[in-house]
Amino acid sequence: MLPPLPDDLRKQEAHAAVTEGQPLISILARERQALDRANSRQGRTVSFYDDLIKKYGSRP
Repeated sequence: MLPPLPDDLRKQEAHAAVTEGQPLISILARERQALDRANSRQGRTVSFYDDLIKKYGSRP
């Protein structure tokens, strides 16, 4: 039996909120932070899958 997928790996990252009158650079900075979080989560997903392959073998 396979282990459960960690809950945080199922999370979808929301775009940065856009507030009228807010400087575009601050919106861009928050969007980049969101992308960094999403990329980090994707990296953890790959590591989780790679660990499964090591423990249970590759797919046929």
